[in-house]
Amino acid sequence: MALLMVPREGGGGGTMVFVVQMLLIFAVFYWLLIRPQRKEQERHREMVASLRKGHEVVTAGGIIGTVVHAAEDRITVKTADDTRIVIERSKVSRVTNPDPTTS
Repeated sequence: MALLMVPREGGGGGTMVFVVQMLLIFAVFYWLLIRPQRKEQERHREMVASLRKGHEVVTAGGIIGTVVHAAEDRITVKTADDTRIVIERSKVSRVTNPDPTTS
C-alpha cells in the first residue's frame, strides 16, 4: 500500500516557528551570557584605567602589593619585602583599597 503525500495548505508555519525559536534562544544567551560578560569587561577596563600611585592591588597571579609608579600600559608594584616588579595594567585583578590616602 503506497502512501500518498498530499501537500497541506498553509504549511509554511513550521519555518516561522523555527525562526522565532532560534531568535528566542539567541536572546536568552545574550541576556544570560554575553551582556553580563561585557559589563564585567567594562568594569575591569575602568578599574585598570583608574589605577594610581598608592593603590593596593592583587594581580592575576596572586601577587599583592602597592602601586609605586603607573605608566600608560604598565605599573610598578612594591611587594611586602620591598621587591618592585613591573606588570601590565591588564593583569591587575582587583584593587583592595581604592582610596590611596587610606594606606
